[in-house]
Amino acid sequence: MASSVDPTPGGTPRRRVGSDRYLTYGAAAAPLLGWAAILLHAGPLPTGILVVAVVLAAVHHAEVVAHRVGEPFGTLVLAVAVTVIETGLIVSLMLANPQATSALARDTVFAAAMIILNLLLGLCLLIGGIKHSEQSFNRSGATAALGALATLLVLTLVLPNFTVTTPGPAYSPVQLALVAACSLALYLTFVFVQTVRHRDYFLPAPDQRTGPDSHADLPSDRAAWTSLGLMLVSLGAVVLMAKSLSLPLEQAVEAAGLPVAAVGVAIAGIVLLPESVAAVRAALADRLQTSLNLALGSALATIGLTIPAVAIASFFLGLPLALGMGPAGITLLALSLFVSGQSIARGKTTVLHGAVHLVIFAAFVLTTVIP
Repeated sequence: MASSVDPTPGGTPRRRVGSDRYLTYGAAAAPLLGWAAILLHAGPLPTGILVVAVVLAAVHHAEVVAHRVGEPFGTLVLAVAVTVIETGLIVSLMLANPQATSALARDTVFAAAMIILNLLLGLCLLIGGIKHSEQSFNRSGATAALGALATLLVLTLVLPNFTVTTPGPAYSPVQLALVAACSLALYLTFVFVQTVRHRDYFLPAPDQRTGPDSHADLPSDRAAWTSLGLMLVSLGAVVLMAKSLSLPLEQAVEAAGLPVAAVGVAIAGIVLLPESVAAVRAALADRLQTSLNLALGSALATIGLTIPAVAIASFFLGLPLALGMGPAGITLLALSLFVSGQSIARGKTTVLHGAVHLVIFAAFVLTTVIP
């Protein structure tokens, strides 16, 4: 990682030395405390509190790495990392109770899509609109990402209901393998477009590339590499702590009289917390382009990486996998994709766009708790 170049007042370029101010004691201590809780077999309450602390630490370290590598590569770091967490949680729960959790992957992916398209996007648009009135972004990248996301969602969550080779909302092994391969290929194509071929589509407009963050000191090599290591340590701790919380979580859901789908919502909420915090912060800083990169990129990673990984696990471990959603889920998904398309069509957003997305998310929560 090379140091950045910054012009002096006289116009002569000089090297801007990276800063170590990004290394904080709290962000370094949280993952270590998380691993201590794992080794000492702490109870559900302290472990649950530490999960939140470690997730927030992962946010900090991922933002340091993202700041160092720049946009849009930085937003890929956290998207891929949390997908690893999500896949690990789904597979571990499915192994614990294969028959009862055959639809867990579907519930988690659907919940992640609804959280990203409605709760996260709605909060970013509403909060950003309240503070900055009207916000703009590069719609070329957003519309391309949304088109790829819509394709993945329909192939994985809707089409299984209409195939006849196997009964129920499930693909045959051959169908599942092809859909998983297509999902992975489409996600990799998106990454190539975002980072190489059409990178400018995912960057803010030239007049929006100024602000407090644009002149902030870049993290030093030491800070960036340390944050990368601590981020990986944090993500590993989250996976293991969440796994220890899986049984208490299922028992709590059952005691509350909630449907099993609520477990998928909880998993999606845990793994998406880092990106959600980062995306809302970016919207408050009037960097809506970064918010959209995080939101849509994480949604694509959730499907494009999680579904193939879960499919491979189901093949080798013999786990049943039901992917097709019911009528209510398909209706909410169609509405979410339609409204998302309308929100990004002009390249500008207001508080009204955010309010509409939040209302759809409220309907999702309602139909999940009271089917």
